[in-house]
Amino acid sequence: MESMRLSDSELRFMQLVWDSEPVASGRLAELCREKLGWKKSTVYTVLKKLGEKGAVRNEDAVVTACVGREAVQAAESRRVVERAFGGSLPGFVAAFLGSGGLTEQEAAELERLIAQHREERP
Repeated sequence: MESMRLSDSELRFMQLVWDSEPVASGRLAELCREKLGWKKSTVYTVLKKLGEKGAVRNEDAVVTACVGREAVQAAESRRVVERAFGGSLPGFVAAFLGSGGLTEQEAAELERLIAQHREERP
């Protein structure tokens, strides 16, 4: 997944796939029309492109994801931190926190995640 880059529209499409899979391609076209305002031809163009990238599979007119939501989110997050903050996770967190405080629950969850990932490193 690291090398697979998804455009904003491809990412919105993948959200629909993840939320609905396995989903008939016709139903996916309806969802894209309702949620994204896309024409059927656009849906099938994006479906074909994502199939070629290895992000989705369309077998017997049933679409499933070949990449997980979490893997895509992790790769996209790393790209943002690298591009906007020179790879500095503390810089990203500082900028994020500058826009508002954390709830006690958010702070506890972040502390738990930090402890978990600190333990995983050699």
